[in-house]
Amino acid sequence: MNELKPDETLLQGGWVRTTDGLKPDWTCRRIEALTTNSLVKLGTDRSGWDTLYKDPHDHRLWELTFPDSDTQGGGPPRLRHMTNVEAEAKYELGIEGDRAK
Repeated sequence: MNELKPDETLLQGGWVRTTDGLKPDWTCRRIEALTTNSLVKLGTDRSGWDTLYKDPHDHRLWELTFPDSDTQGGGPPRLRHMTNVEAEAKYELGIEGDRAK
């Protein structure tokens, strides 16, 4: 649960309706565990909502977003693989070459 597989490129969380209301699904909990315990935070975008992470095992970059911005709290999280070029353009962190520094 705390490591990303080499073939993974997107994790999309969701809500589960229970008798107590909406609760985060397994993917939401996995994203939380990954961003808390496994991935290294590199920075946030100008809005402060989107966050860039690096996987210390394979050095891939991952972006945490909340694409349902009209939902309270931004909705369920999404964690997606991001190329260095995409990350440089959005986060302006001076990422070069094949790996994030």
